[in-house]
Amino acid sequence: MTGKVYLVGAGPGDLGLLTVRGGELLRRADVVVYDRLANPRLLDIYLRPGAERVYVGKASSQHTLAQDQINGLLVREAKAGKTVVRLHGGDPFVFGRGGEEALELVAAGIPFEVVPGVTSAVAAPAYAGIPVTHRGHNTSFAVITGHENPGKGVSTIAWDKLANGPGVLVFLMGLANLKLIVDELVKNGRPPSTPIAIIRWATWPCQRTLVGTLEDIVARVEVADFHPPAVIVVGSVVGLRDSLRWWDNRPLSGKRVLVTRSREQASVLAELLREQGAEPVEAPVLEIVPPESFDEMDRAIGQLENYDWVVFTSANGVKLFVDRLMSTGHDVRAFGSARLAAIGPATAQELRDRFLNVDFVPSEYVAEDVAAGLVGLGVSGKRVLLPRADLARDVLKVELEKSGAMVDAVVCYRTVPAREDLSRLASELAQGRIDVVTLASSSTARNLVSGLGEGALQLLSRPIIACIGPITAATAGELGLRVDVVAPEHTMPGLVEAIVKAIGE
Repeated sequence: MTGKVYLVGAGPGDLGLLTVRGGELLRRADVVVYDRLANPRLLDIYLRPGAERVYVGKASSQHTLAQDQINGLLVREAKAGKTVVRLHGGDPFVFGRGGEEALELVAAGIPFEVVPGVTSAVAAPAYAGIPVTHRGHNTSFAVITGHENPGKGVSTIAWDKLANGPGVLVFLMGLANLKLIVDELVKNGRPPSTPIAIIRWATWPCQRTLVGTLEDIVARVEVADFHPPAVIVVGSVVGLRDSLRWWDNRPLSGKRVLVTRSREQASVLAELLREQGAEPVEAPVLEIVPPESFDEMDRAIGQLENYDWVVFTSANGVKLFVDRLMSTGHDVRAFGSARLAAIGPATAQELRDRFLNVDFVPSEYVAEDVAAGLVGLGVSGKRVLLPRADLARDVLKVELEKSGAMVDAVVCYRTVPAREDLSRLASELAQGRIDVVTLASSSTARNLVSGLGEGALQLLSRPIIACIGPITAATAGELGLRVDVVAPEHTMPGLVEAIVKAIGE
């Protein structure tokens, strides 16, 4: 049975610009054939386990596979009965090779579908704060290739018409030919004073925009050391950037921030960082795994209704404890009349997501304040269950027992060093390509230093070190790290807010 090929536009880079249809097809794909300008993180997000990834990226002078080889690959995979997604950066039919691929599929009798993508011709100017049309400036715009098919021999670009025609010109893949473009426009009548913008890696966190005029832009590009990929915009609308820029003036624009949390937890912090303009660099240094034995937790679950308080000190604890509760044939009714406490808002929300009301959250999200708050509520003589990590501090248990409570602390998960190689991270740190390192727990601090090895302190001496709270900061200090930021509010939003403030200062 013959498969089917989907020619899908991935958009220009920002993960949020993939269409809903594109995401659906990536989830169904057996094989994804993707190019250089398609954000590879889309594959991590959408692809199911076992789906094959084939990179066929092309730079101006380097091709992983020639186009006829890509065409042949699509045909072969479809004839093998597979669902194939050909993932193009931008839109497959806007100066992509989607049309050629579609014709090859027609010739081979392969069914196909085209899923348009957001083209960089519109997205790049928009993310730079440059509308391609504006009533006060122009009534039309043109999209032109900056890199014609070399096999044509003679240019088919009507420079005389372009120079005096559409109000705004957008050139794709044209940076290598910038001088030719500028010379032809000026020679054919565009004033040398015409504004021009070069937008590099548009919609990505590393986006950079260079503004000048036709007269000086070539020199500016050389000084700024701009390289492809880039979109070129010519016209008076470029002047609106000063008022309308929004993507690259966010507080953390251009900053690369290391996220060291476990892979399951990293997404929340990474998304908060992206909203502020940062590029999260995910390098998990720990993993959350079940306890070596469930006996201790199962005994606690079996007598759950006998506890007066159940105190959760992490969202992980909630998730793993309640999951175990359900897997042993119980449900939330097993909590009986026990009151629930959470160390902070994220832990409290995890409980609410499981239809469990929270009776106490301290004003400061550390174990000391949990203990003080519960003592104030009167836990003397009460039975307290404390589901926690294997490496959790004993301060909460000790303080509650001092006040007369009977505390059972049970291990419901373990934190272990991640099995990932940190050599790539070490290289990025050595090159100064990490601006901020986030530490969300003492375990992440210890595992990061241990994972980087002998040169860890030197590698971590340049970036800002940002800790979620004083306990983590103390651990980092004991390890020899210079701590620059400690979040006043010990939450992920609080950590990001503290980083924003530090960068601003």
